Amino acid sequence: MKKIVVLTGAGISAESGIPTFRGADGLWEGHDVTDVASPEGWARDPALVLEFYNQRRNVARSARPNRGHEILAELESDFNVRIITQNIDDLHERAGSSSVLHLHGRLNQARSTVDPSLIYEVDKINLGDTCELGSQLRPNIVWFGEMVPAMEEAIYEAQQADIFMVVGTSLLVYPAAGLIEFARPEIPKFIVDPSLPDVRSFESLHMIEEPASTGLEKVRMMLGDL
Repeated sequence: MKKIVVLTGAGISAESGIPTFRGADGLWEGHDVTDVASPEGWARDPALVLEFYNQRRNVARSARPNRGHEILAELESDFNVRIITQNIDDLHERAGSSSVLHLHGRLNQARSTVDPSLIYEVDKINLGDTCELGSQLRPNIVWFGEMVPAMEEAIYEAQQADIFMVVGTSLLVYPAAGLIEFARPEIPKFIVDPSLPDVRSFESLHMIEEPASTGLEKVRMMLGDL
């Protein structure tokens, strides 16, 4: 069974009503990114950071997987599908995808501020909520300026792919944007986004300028010819 590796970004979740957060002015829901998504912002005002992510959890809980998520899950009937997502929501899992690697963490998790291996499922995090060691819990999110622990695993998956897809991402956020470079040169590659990113020419590259919900239907048809 051929292996499909899919890198997904904010665009696929935007179709489910989850904002991409960063607006044209560079702000996240009216906040500077350094205030709500950086270690420095956490040190300055943890209450603001916690409230920001509590609001994001409320939005994510009310969202539903869209056709793009569903198609990726359905592909598992014919392919070994591994999803690598930059998104922190759980829409891939709720759509039925069984193998999802979250590069930037998960919105419904908290972790200890002294031991990153202590991770908890949460609906909300408040000041004073602590891990078993007594330290304040923080969102289990990779903030700007922090290392991406899952990157090594993601690179390995990209190298093992028989087909590589990029769905709903601008390919501007590194290191995730560089994953396509690790896929073997000869394999088919698909990029699906209504605003196609500017990428170098790859062998067997298919660019589909559509949202995930419709673009992935076309990809599925094309896969039948491979």
